Amino acid sequence: MHCIKLLGQRLTARDFDRQVSEFYLRIAILNQFTALGIPLTEAIQ
Repeated sequence: MHCIKLLGQRLTARDFDRQVSEFYLRIAILNQFTALGIPLTEAIQ
């Protein structure tokens, strides 16, 4: 929850369905940032 709140304290949408969409968008952004930080590892033989 802390990381999600770093993207903004409040939801800007007023309609509930749009709030849900906005929340999912924030989660997708965080997942992309997380994916950028994970190193690619390969097995060495």
